[in-house]
Amino acid sequence: MSVTPPDFDVLIVGAGISGIGMAAHMEMMCPDRSYTLLDQRENLGGTWDLFRYPGIRSDSDMHTLGFVFEPWKHEKSIADGPAILDYLNRIVDDRDIRRHIRTNHKVIAADWREGEARWHVTVELAGGEQSLLTANFLYLGSGYYDYDQAYDPGFEIADFKGQVIHPQFWPDDLDYADKRILVIGSGATAVTIVPSVAQKAAHVTMLQRTPTWMFSRPAKDAFANFLRKILPEKLAYKITRWKNVRMQDFAFKLARKRPEKVKKALKGAIEKALGADYDEAAFTPPYDPWDQRLCLVPDADLFEAMKAGKADIVTGRIARFTQAGVELESGEQIAADIIVTATGLKLAVVGKIAISQDGMSVDFSKRFYYKGCMFSNLPNLAVVFGYLNASWTLRADINSQFICRVLNRMKETGTKIAVPFLADNHELEEDNIFDFSSGYIQRSLDIMPKSAVGYPWRLNQEYVTDRKIMQKSDVSDGILGFRNAPENPNTDRQQEHAEAAE
Repeated sequence: MSVTPPDFDVLIVGAGISGIGMAAHMEMMCPDRSYTLLDQRENLGGTWDLFRYPGIRSDSDMHTLGFVFEPWKHEKSIADGPAILDYLNRIVDDRDIRRHIRTNHKVIAADWREGEARWHVTVELAGGEQSLLTANFLYLGSGYYDYDQAYDPGFEIADFKGQVIHPQFWPDDLDYADKRILVIGSGATAVTIVPSVAQKAAHVTMLQRTPTWMFSRPAKDAFANFLRKILPEKLAYKITRWKNVRMQDFAFKLARKRPEKVKKALKGAIEKALGADYDEAAFTPPYDPWDQRLCLVPDADLFEAMKAGKADIVTGRIARFTQAGVELESGEQIAADIIVTATGLKLAVVGKIAISQDGMSVDFSKRFYYKGCMFSNLPNLAVVFGYLNASWTLRADINSQFICRVLNRMKETGTKIAVPFLADNHELEEDNIFDFSSGYIQRSLDIMPKSAVGYPWRLNQEYVTDRKIMQKSDVSDGILGFRNAPENPNTDRQQEHAEAAE
């Protein structure tokens, strides 16, 4: 075992919500442990720095997308990208985290060395040169999608003479004033872009292959703002956060148990918002609510743009791209000066980092989740993959807290390694917790880690249950084992590798 200490106790990959949340929890719960955050981009913020398209905003309320430890103080609970970046920057400054952040550091590989009880992490710097860092624990807050590539649906766009833009790579200097805009897609990104660009564009058309379930709510939470006037900030935030958690959970379960009732309510609300402009077919998906994530329309902005004649929705399939726009299979022509392909994201597991164990590549599709944050038989590594049916940060918070508890137990026991053990003959019954029909989920099932029917070997979708277990249950549960590096680490490993090679 190496006698020199690693460069850091904990290496956090990603300086977005997940990474910043882990750093803040370490400051509170593990103040004696060293850490650093690495991010491939020039600025912190992750998603909220990457996406620059008009109207970029949260698609859930900031009382649950915000951290449990830091009240959301803005008047609007449905916040735009700049407000969220302000929130994150305030946290890293107030909690002395900024000095731990290294931007323009892209993690490309990480190898666990059992004999040293540490990760050897290969980092690519801005100029292309590489460096090596070591850490006892690796925490991946690198998100769930590919920052470098968006999903390509295979459009043949060569004939189109205008501009084609993907929201993930929106140019800062794009002038769309008085232009005809065609937004292809019907998810959260499209629903956000359409009313925003409609303020300047000549007209905006949202072209959907199939409709999406939508719901509207005020961008300002009147209940939250009232509580802030009469209660201390932290108490008001705590009450609002818990109320919204419960409401999210209730709405999701109601949609799964009584889909027809929820369908009727959703369509009725849209009809009320649009009045005579309401077209039921355009707002009736062929699937039940919460088979895909519901699209939020804050302050009914999309419906207001439609009523004002600035935007419309067309349902159909593209036959071909023409010089002036697109032709649908129905024969309808849609003219456009700019086409925005809001067609979705490309998922990536563990930030596309090449993870290995003593030089042997790790295939995450063959590993089981452990309590939604670690993986079977993989030491000292944690990851954040947020809830599909609730706000991302809810998972980020409880994972950070749990891993800090693990780090503290390692200190108490004088051990360097924490690993969830799963026997080869486990006989676990697998469960598809990704039972959402969303394209980005279905396209990526083959690369996703496994989940079992029973806890703890699953990425659970029950925040209230997860929160109790992650915060209160004993870290030493008989599955998560704590140990030190072996006296002679190479003997058994070399034999395993030789057998694998044969």
